[in-house]
Amino acid sequence: MVLYTNFFATYGNQIIATLIAVVVFFIVRLATDTIIKKFSRKSNFSEARTILVKRYIDYLIFILFAVMLISIWGIKREQLLLFLSSVLTVIGVAFFAQWSILSNITAGIIVFFSFPFRIGDKIKFVDKEFPVEGEIIGIKAFYTLVRNNEGEEILLPNNLLLQKGIVILNSN
Repeated sequence: MVLYTNFFATYGNQIIATLIAVVVFFIVRLATDTIIKKFSRKSNFSEARTILVKRYIDYLIFILFAVMLISIWGIKREQLLLFLSSVLTVIGVAFFAQWSILSNITAGIIVFFSFPFRIGDKIKFVDKEFPVEGEIIGIKAFYTLVRNNEGEEILLPNNLLLQKGIVILNSN
């Protein structure tokens, strides 16, 4: 009994904060999944596209949850600022080093929520050096797959779709 009392007296705040973080994690995850499902149904998106976006959002929520747990258990209050600045520095370097990959994932999520075009739409990708005209046959996390009039399948990175002009020739 004394051991239990000493343990709770020593780590009581961390245990309570951890329980609150776990509850908040599940509530936020459930809420975002529900919002994404409703948005997907309302916009008639494919199940695969919805699952992909949910997975990326869940990863982000889990990373934030892990950072919360680390800060609750592993860092003294006076070292919290040092920890946060170190984590943000590492994340900043990672974003810079992986800009292309992260920008494509971010663009894929933006394309999902803003839905400027859908699978089956005929589009014209306006680019002086590499113009593409064809039908969208797939939208993935990193790229959009377009089949041109000659039957060739062309992968267009999602970040280029947001940076360059797109003409929607006919929409489904």
